[in-house]
Amino acid sequence: MFYYVLKYVVLGPLLRLFFRPVINGMEHIPADGAAIIAGNHLSFSDHFLMPAIIKRRITFLAKAEYFTGPGVKGRLTAAFFRSAGQIPVDRSGKEAGQAAIREGLGVLSKGELLGIYPEGTRSHDGRLYKGKVGVAVMAIRARVPVVPCAMVGTFEIQPPGKVVPRIKQVTIRFGEPLDFSRYAGLENEKAAIRAVTDEIMYAILGLSGQEYVDEYAAKVKAAEQAESTGKFPKRRR
Repeated sequence: MFYYVLKYVVLGPLLRLFFRPVINGMEHIPADGAAIIAGNHLSFSDHFLMPAIIKRRITFLAKAEYFTGPGVKGRLTAAFFRSAGQIPVDRSGKEAGQAAIREGLGVLSKGELLGIYPEGTRSHDGRLYKGKVGVAVMAIRARVPVVPCAMVGTFEIQPPGKVVPRIKQVTIRFGEPLDFSRYAGLENEKAAIRAVTDEIMYAILGLSGQEYVDEYAAKVKAAEQAESTGKFPKRRR
């Protein structure tokens, strides 16, 4: 109930009023049945803008930190994400990734829409980074289409570190659904899931027009932070 009140009564109308989103390709989102919406991730605002304009309910895999923050702000943020039906994802290791896949498959098994950001984290510089393969595993195993999505302009309204977003028009683009049925049964094959993931990222790139970086965002971000602070990880002997 909270999800629909937020979408149609509170947050949705406000977002449409302030950001006047231009929507392209809404017809590509299936009217019913399970599907994955895979998008780029440029801003904290992405969590609200996309669900606000999609007619169907969509459940996102959200990072666990949104549910475990300290103080009053942390509790309010956690309550908000839980009430909106979002699922916490621990990003701290391989087993954590498997847990996220299980949660995502659970959503898809109910015939619902699952939202996921294949990059695994927000882009810190506006570029599009290499996708993680969890989205491919879920698409192949659940045998569902993947709809690529591009958020355009959200980095400019609320880049990382900015709390209050700027009031500026944004664009949200959806591409044609990608069918990966030809990979059925290959969700444990590294070459197959890498190929599927790269195809999804290429589709997002075509919609967003971003510069592409063939490295994981978290790795690049950590390396840049280490360089700026002079604290480099110790090499193993």
